[in-house]
Amino acid sequence: MAEYKKAIFAGGCFWCMVAPFDTLPGVKSVISGYTGGHKENPTYEEVCSHTTGHLEAVEITYDPDKMSYEKLLSYYWQVVDPTDEMGQFQDRGETYRPVIYYNDETEKALAEKSKQELADSGKFDKPIVVAIEPAQKFWPAEDYHQYFYQKNPLRYMMEEAGGRASFIEKHWSKNN
Repeated sequence: MAEYKKAIFAGGCFWCMVAPFDTLPGVKSVISGYTGGHKENPTYEEVCSHTTGHLEAVEITYDPDKMSYEKLLSYYWQVVDPTDEMGQFQDRGETYRPVIYYNDETEKALAEKSKQELADSGKFDKPIVVAIEPAQKFWPAEDYHQYFYQKNPLRYMMEEAGGRASFIEKHWSKNN
């Protein structure tokens, strides 16, 4: 039986962070939730009130024999705007800032290395500003937020139309 690991990434609306990781080989689950704040077991309404300190994030459970942490980082960079530290696309504010949360010093070093490689690539005209912070308690979001892209495909497509899809196409298409 595989020994699974967990990675936690914040990158704007958690609805938009599930689908890119959900079908990757070796990924067992992608859970929408909250992390980084001071309130125990926060609700969506509390997080949206900007009083809990939490960010919307996803917790990815994966088999490291089939999917490396480095590969997850590579996918992460391709689904966020790494130059926007105060939100992502139409989602603005502290609860939507992009963060890579690390569980140990190895993950921290890998995250910092991947961030530097992206900065050195010249792919972006602005600095890479995604924070790299120690993982904190992850609180799963309410059930209606889980796998939103499958439950509400039309609304999910509207979220993607808010700039994320076109940004990804512009910066990560095979022609760029």
